Amino acid sequence: MTEIASIDLDDLLCEEAIDRPFQFYARLRETDPVYWNPRWNGWVVTSAREVTRGYLKHNVLSSDRFAGPFGEELSSAQSAYPQLFTFLNNFFVWKDQPYHTRIRRLVNKAFTPRSVEALRPRVQELVAQLIEEIRGEREVDFLSRFAYTLPVIVIAEFLGVPPERREELRVWSEDLGAVIFVRGDDADRMANAERSMKDLVEMLRPVVAARRAQPLDDMISAMAQAVDDNGDRLTDEEIIGNAVLMVFAGHETTMNLIANGMVAFAKFPDQWARLRADPSLGRTAADEVLRYDGPIRAMARWATEPVELGGKQIRTGDRVLLVHFAANHDPEMFTDPDRLDIGRSPNRHTMFGHGIHMCLGAPLARLEAEEAFRALAAAFPRYEIHEKELHYNRTVVSRSLDRLHITFRED
Repeated sequence: MTEIASIDLDDLLCEEAIDRPFQFYARLRETDPVYWNPRWNGWVVTSAREVTRGYLKHNVLSSDRFAGPFGEELSSAQSAYPQLFTFLNNFFVWKDQPYHTRIRRLVNKAFTPRSVEALRPRVQELVAQLIEEIRGEREVDFLSRFAYTLPVIVIAEFLGVPPERREELRVWSEDLGAVIFVRGDDADRMANAERSMKDLVEMLRPVVAARRAQPLDDMISAMAQAVDDNGDRLTDEEIIGNAVLMVFAGHETTMNLIANGMVAFAKFPDQWARLRADPSLGRTAADEVLRYDGPIRAMARWATEPVELGGKQIRTGDRVLLVHFAANHDPEMFTDPDRLDIGRSPNRHTMFGHGIHMCLGAPLARLEAEEAFRALAAAFPRYEIHEKELHYNRTVVSRSLDRLHITFRED
C-alpha cells in the first residue's frame, strides 16, 4: 500500500481517495479542513463543523449547477445535448430559491413521510423474496441480485413505472449517473446520457398524461394532482424532470447504501451479530452505515458572494466541495469515528445534508436499508465477500462499488 504521507492531496481521483478514503480524507482534514485545491480549482471542506455550516449558508453557497462556474462548464455542452440539459435543469435539488422552494413545496405534498411509511410492508415482502432467491447459492452477485433490484422495484412501483420497463431503468440511470456524478473516465457519458434521457422522457410523458386524467395510488399521480394554497401546480416538464431525479436518486444511491453497508458489516462482524440478536437496531444501523460509508462522498456548491469558512475567505464565484465522507469521520464530532457502531447515539451525520436542501428521499432510503439489513442478518448469521480488493467507481461525488460478490452462510 502506498504511504499516505506521499499521496498527492490535490488528486481527488487518485487510488487512495477512491478506494481508501478513510486514510486520504483524514490526512486532508488534518492538513487543512478548508483546503484550496488547485487541481479541482476550488475549496475542499472536510471538517464536520464547516461542512454543516456550508449547508446552512444556502443563501450564499449556491446549489445552482446552471449558473456560476458550473454553469460556465456546462454551457458549451447544452446545445449538443438538448434533451439531457432541458430536464437536468428541472432538478429542484440543483436550484436555489425561489424555484427550489416552489418545486420542493409541491413535491412535498406528494412525497410525504406517511406515503413512504406505507411502503414498508411491500419493501418487507420484496426483501423476503430476494433473500429466498439467493438462499443456498455458492456466490451471489450482490449488486445486481439484491442491492440494485430492491430499490429499482420500489421506486418504479412508487412512481407508477410499468414493471416491464424496470430493466431499462437500470441502463438509463447508470448513463445519467455518469454525468451527474461526473465520471471523468467515461468519454461517452454525455452522448449516452442524452440518449437515455430521451428514452426515459418518452416513457414518462404518457404516464404523466394518463395520471393527470385518471390518478392512481402512485407518486406521479400525486405530483400531477398536487396544488398549493395559491393554486400553483407542477407542469408536465417539472413532473417528468423530478420523476427522472427520483428514478436516479431512488435506486442508485440506495443500491450503493445497501452494498456499502454489507462491506462495513463484513469489517465489523460483531455488529452483524448484534443486529441479528436485536432487530430493533435496524433503524440506527441504517443511519450508522450512512455515516460510516454512505453512498455520497461530497456535494458541490459555489459562492454567490464572499463568505468565510474555517477562517478562509471564499471569494465570489469560488467552487466549494462539502465532503460528507470526511465530515462523518471527524473525531471532533464522533467518538471512535472509524468504527461501525449500530447503536451510535447521537448520530448527527451529514449524509442527507442540512437546511433547505435536506434530502427529500431520506425516509425512503432509511426504510429500505433498515429492512434489508434487518432481514439479511436474520436469515444469514455469516457471510464472506469474495473480492480480495474492493474497487469503487472513479468519481468525486459518489461512493459506488464496481462489483461485490458474497457467499451467505446459514450455519
